[in-house]
Amino acid sequence: MTALLQVRGLTLSFGAVVVASGYDFDLQADERLAVIGANGAGKTTFINMVTGYLKPTAGTIAFDGQDITGRNPRQIVRLGIGRSFQLPQLFLEHTVRESIELAVAAREGRLGLFRRMSDSVSREEIDHTLEVVGLGARANALCGSLPEGHRKLLDIAMALVLRPKLLIMDEPTSGVAADEKHPLMATIMNALAERKVTSIFVEHDVDIVEQYATRVAAWISGRIAADGPPGVVMNDPEVRSVVLGH
Repeated sequence: MTALLQVRGLTLSFGAVVVASGYDFDLQADERLAVIGANGAGKTTFINMVTGYLKPTAGTIAFDGQDITGRNPRQIVRLGIGRSFQLPQLFLEHTVRESIELAVAAREGRLGLFRRMSDSVSREEIDHTLEVVGLGARANALCGSLPEGHRKLLDIAMALVLRPKLLIMDEPTSGVAADEKHPLMATIMNALAERKVTSIFVEHDVDIVEQYATRVAAWISGRIAADGPPGVVMNDPEVRSVVLGH
């Protein structure tokens, strides 16, 4: 079976400083991959190369059978890779519903000066998306008034309406109260399952990783030090020492 995402020899260096060292990596459809590692280990560098924000020095990236190496972020989004950020990228002066409408209109190429946004998109799709991520009751709230957990969910919703095959999430539970992390992650994973979206998520919370990932990849000093089922990777001696601090 051909992997959804294939990375071969992926390398990035800035002068003499190597920040990514020859990654070889496959991701199958329907996997939920957690990426773990200390700060500066190379996690975000990997994500940035896959999503087009950084161009690798060497190596190739293929997605759904197409070479996407060096393509820009907009091109990569159109091919089916979505992304959510550690700090949600929202239109704070707009409502939750208007934010989803903007994302759908952008997907359909229907943004225009003399066109009402609500006339350009399917209300049914907007309502369904909001319900899936648990924001139906907050549809008319201003984004700037949302608590952090709801901002994260809206960021995910805006990515989902672009209809990705793969969604990459950078620390989806960061900044969220401890007692809200599991409900938040459960909502996200249920939404992804409903849309049949494969996922990669960077995460520091061990409990979240162990409960929601089907696979874990541990980054140490610009290399993938361990890759496999959560129980195996989290008990790897190097991962326990360097990443988990045990």
